[in-house]
Amino acid sequence: MRILDVIQRSADFLGRKGVASPRLQVELLLAHLLRMPRLQLYMSFERALTTTELDALRALVQRRGQREPLQYIVGSTSFCGLEIALNRNVLIPRPETELLAERAWTFLQKAAGVPSALEIGTGSGCLAIALAHHAPRAKICATDFFGPALELARRNAETNQVSDRVQFCQGDLFGAAPPDARFDLVLSNPPYIPTARLDTLEAEVRDHEPRRALDGGADGQDFYRRMAAEAGAWLRPAGCIMIELDDEGAPATREIFQCEKWRIEGVEKDYRGQERILIARPADTSHDGGCRTIS
Repeated sequence: MRILDVIQRSADFLGRKGVASPRLQVELLLAHLLRMPRLQLYMSFERALTTTELDALRALVQRRGQREPLQYIVGSTSFCGLEIALNRNVLIPRPETELLAERAWTFLQKAAGVPSALEIGTGSGCLAIALAHHAPRAKICATDFFGPALELARRNAETNQVSDRVQFCQGDLFGAAPPDARFDLVLSNPPYIPTARLDTLEAEVRDHEPRRALDGGADGQDFYRRMAAEAGAWLRPAGCIMIELDDEGAPATREIFQCEKWRIEGVEKDYRGQERILIARPADTSHDGGCRTIS
């Protein structure tokens, strides 16, 4: 069977299964299988696939038809131009998180001396690795409570040749960081989906990505409350926090940080115009600012 025929038939199959952009998905799977750039497929439409290749592609397409994410099937994704290995122990990085990475490394690039950053909940390590790659003077500490995630993150740091500048620590939020360490930047893309919303997510996310990396508690704000309460003690003077937001919960998150005496310097929007990144510094604690309690 020719490559063109395989693409058309497989795309029809994925379309019937409700997979978005089915032809693109097949082309990416086939390019991965044949170890060639996707665009090269267009110059190879008449090539006949071997029986072995057909069987292997059929297995990949079946997995995608069961709504397993493409990134888990091929075992990697690109993040800020870096190749990041993935498995079902970690969340798949989103394009929106690249904006957080860019803002963070720009901050570190402008800092004097040897700046330092603490990432909470590193998962695959993509954020910490991007910071180390783009801000080579910086020292990064990245934490996660889940051992298999940290194991993958360490491998990704080695692959991207930044393992000498990223320290991975296992434990719960700030409890994993070296106790005497202080940082110029704290950043995180924490779990922020309200528990009741998890079952409404698309099948790729709901059925395959780790819930511990998604579930932000009843209102989605559990991790933001802890970050707002604890992060200030880990910052050097003039340090700041950068944290990814849930577009639906962003107003509540802003209020949580304001009530914990943070001065919000900006809330940046993503490529879709949704509020996505909160940037804040510890504020003067001599007054309460009239905040109400959020529970």
